[in-house]
Amino acid sequence: MGYNVEHIGIAVKNLETSIPLFERLLNSPCYKTESVASESVNTAFFLQHGSKIELLESSEPDGVIAKFIAKKGEGMHHIAFEVPDIQAEMDRLRLEGFTLLNETPKQGADNKLVCFVHPKDSNGVLIELCQSI
Repeated sequence: MGYNVEHIGIAVKNLETSIPLFERLLNSPCYKTESVASESVNTAFFLQHGSKIELLESSEPDGVIAKFIAKKGEGMHHIAFEVPDIQAEMDRLRLEGFTLLNETPKQGADNKLVCFVHPKDSNGVLIELCQSI
């Protein structure tokens, strides 16, 4: 059983400059911005033919996105998959031997419950599971 890609997350240093850049690149307006205090990020969303792009800017100098950019630079941060039952999928992945970065689902951007799979278990790609609330 597979899941659809819900969005692709891109780490950026600055939303103020990145939003207009992506609006020009995608020929589409940013339809939503949101702050997620639990993750210390500010986000901006774009919808492109049913696919979403999420820009992520750190809201704290030592936030996870700031650390990611310091280590790897701006660029793709994660791929998110929409799941119908996040708790069941977390349980399944644990049984399959995957390392989850949070024990329980937490509130994420765009009215979602989220959980992340450690990139060491997925060929270096951070995977986000998300379920609409």
